[in-house]
Amino acid sequence: MYCLLVVAMVTTGFFSSCDSKAKKVNEAIEDVQDSKEELREAISELNEEYAPFKIEAERKIAANELRIEELRAVVNQPGEKLLDDLRRKRIEELKLKNDALKNKLSAYEKENSDWEVFKREFNHDMNGILESLKDIGKDNKN
Repeated sequence: MYCLLVVAMVTTGFFSSCDSKAKKVNEAIEDVQDSKEELREAISELNEEYAPFKIEAERKIAANELRIEELRAVVNQPGEKLLDDLRRKRIEELKLKNDALKNKLSAYEKENSDWEVFKREFNHDMNGILESLKDIGKDNKN
């Protein structure tokens, strides 16, 4: 009798453990499917947010390029040579930074890294260039 009770308990345990493994597999499959759906939604959301961001960023980069060309024209006019040489150097540095931003923007489409980090860093760099362009155009003579 005792032996029959042990066999019944082992059999019950065996069947219940098989059921829980199958249940775990089904839950894991559902989790993977949910994750795939969340990924699709995130990519879709990213594409919706990236397009207007890109258009605005390209507009700012183009405005920076125009401002750089204006500053080049001003610096090439006769004036204080030392100041003009320093400004020319700074203008060229800003042009390189602006070109780097343009490349960073186009590279993001290929790599699709963390959107929030990219956006924060890009905006920080863009604001730095904008402030430098404002500062370089000021006449610092007092």
